[in-house]
Amino acid sequence: MKYLRLLLFPFSLLYGLVVSIRNWCYDAGLFKSHSFLLPVISVGNLDVGGAGKSPMTEYLIRLLKNQYKTATLSRGYGRETKGFIQADITATAAEIGDEPAQFKNKFPDVTVAVCEDRVAGIRELMNNHEAIILDDAYQHRAVKPGFSILLFDYTRLNEPRLVLPAGNLREPFIGRWRADAIVISKCPESLTSDEQSAIVLRIKPFSFQEVFFTFIAYQPLQDISGKVTGLVTDSDTTVFLLTGIANTAPLLQYIGSLTQQIVHHKYPDHHRFSLKNISKLAEDFEACTSQKKLLITTEKDAQRLGEQHLLPQVQKLPFLILPIGVNFLNNGQQQFDNLILNYVREHTTHSGLH
Repeated sequence: MKYLRLLLFPFSLLYGLVVSIRNWCYDAGLFKSHSFLLPVISVGNLDVGGAGKSPMTEYLIRLLKNQYKTATLSRGYGRETKGFIQADITATAAEIGDEPAQFKNKFPDVTVAVCEDRVAGIRELMNNHEAIILDDAYQHRAVKPGFSILLFDYTRLNEPRLVLPAGNLREPFIGRWRADAIVISKCPESLTSDEQSAIVLRIKPFSFQEVFFTFIAYQPLQDISGKVTGLVTDSDTTVFLLTGIANTAPLLQYIGSLTQQIVHHKYPDHHRFSLKNISKLAEDFEACTSQKKLLITTEKDAQRLGEQHLLPQVQKLPFLILPIGVNFLNNGQQQFDNLILNYVREHTTHSGLH
């Protein structure tokens, strides 16, 4: 890996230069960055892959939806459609992307929309909503959010701070200055205050930025319809795990703390499962002679299992979904909630575009 990074480093210098020039053009006003009078909250990260953006977006939905008419706006990565779409409860991952489909399934009364052009998407939503949450929009500089949340994955903090392709950063590390709050996600629950202080020194937040630490809160297993099953995993359980997410390490660590018997069918992030994939999983599951075996997938992956051509095969299998949530360390939840609610409260009197 070290030699590969060295080989790719010149390309990273070029990529970093291009991104830095682009950011400078936005910062200097040479490229238009639109701001809005209604509350617009951005959730994003600097590196590629999963940092917990979807659980944080869901946390914000829960925080706001009972007080404000809230909408989420995503690009809709991996969808087969184009343009602005406001999802209904029948929308599939192929139509709107797996993460927006997950939001709509979990929060059917909340507006979930997708649009590659976030400015156009906000214009479609702004007159009928009081707050908009942008999922994965940190690098979408055409929008200047009123409040920006930047996530750092705890499990990747020690990786080299190199931009693509030698590293994993979408933009240089200095880009963190645009965030109003920094969240270190996927922390161990046992993270000490000294360890947290060391992380803060490494992240080097600016004086105006609040830093929060969160951990993954795994929920009870559900069936494919979302009903809690009461099934539990113990040391005698063989778990067949199907994933198509960016970072499986925390999930494997959690399941590994319950049982060492894990058969992992791993695919790339946003992978569109084929009949061949599901058939192979079914064969392995049926061939297992363990008296106690479970077939588990993630909430995001479950959205892609709902595609029409897969349903006949998927419905034959006892799929279980392992939902996750966000919990704060250091009793930080109240402080975080107040930051968000105060911002939204102060910016809900008018709506419009600058």
